[in-house]
Amino acid sequence: MVHCPECESTLSSIDDVAFVETESRLGFVRASKRFYVTECAHCGYTIGSGVAGAKGNGGAAGAH
Repeated sequence: MVHCPECESTLSSIDDVAFVETESRLGFVRASKRFYVTECAHCGYTIGSGVAGAKGNGGAAGAH
């Protein structure tokens, strides 16, 4: 069984973790890939990270 190292909650289903796009929350520069962190859904502790696929607009800034 896997447990959160911070709060010791059991991580046994998809509902026990949250996948958060980091650039929207942390203000990273726009990029052509989506960067994610995996957090414990119970306490918000970051337990992993990764890159998942390309963005639909290639990360290009929108026209103003």
